[in-house]
Amino acid sequence: MAEDGGGFSFPVLHPPSEPPKKMPLTAFSTVTDRSGPQSSTPAAPVPLYEKPARSKVPLEKGYTQVDWLRLAKSGADLTGRDGQPLRRDISLAEVRQHASAEDAWMVLRGKVYNIGPYLRFHPGGAAVLMKAAGKDGTALFQKYHPWVNADALLEKCLVGLLAQE
Repeated sequence: MAEDGGGFSFPVLHPPSEPPKKMPLTAFSTVTDRSGPQSSTPAAPVPLYEKPARSKVPLEKGYTQVDWLRLAKSGADLTGRDGQPLRRDISLAEVRQHASAEDAWMVLRGKVYNIGPYLRFHPGGAAVLMKAAGKDGTALFQKYHPWVNADALLEKCLVGLLAQE
């Protein structure tokens, strides 16, 4: 046993004098890597994806995600379609015409959303969301929110489908 100076002792394992016998692996087996020199530093965990740094912006009173869900369920027209049916022919050129804070459309996975009503509710702030206004924001969305169900969150803002080019 080796002493660490603090009153604790740790066992020291010495290499066997003869090669180990081949034994079947069981649930109680111990596996030792003898492929080469070992580092004393444990390997860092490998993330599944690089999570970008996020900074939440303080929202105005009455503009939380709960408030957004309440508004979305209120029956208010958040699409800007004024009662018109869902469109299936929206070109990217038309989406580009809606790039202001007062009139903001965004493409997300082939669907066109009027994000204007949602700007003040966005936890990252309106400025971040405006980076996708008038554009296809799918890549930006996937970078920061791959786990978010945007279809459910923005379903009341759906203007239509992007036309196939």
